[in-house]
Amino acid sequence: METVPEVSPAAESDQEEERLAYSVQEAADLLGVDYFSVYRLIQRGKLRACRALRGKLLVPRSELLRLLKT
Repeated sequence: METVPEVSPAAESDQEEERLAYSVQEAADLLGVDYFSVYRLIQRGKLRACRALRGKLLVPRSELLRLLKT
């Protein structure tokens, strides 16, 4: 029987840092706000987002960092 190597918590956090974009729900979770708050920021032009496959909104990581700095 083969064993599956365990992924260390440090490796998981490195993977998270490499992400270029997040869904609206993920962005809301990271910011600690409601989904609709992030959606409203996008609608009002305060937060840039792009459309991915099937029209899914993605928020670039750089936009989240920009929002947090202001």
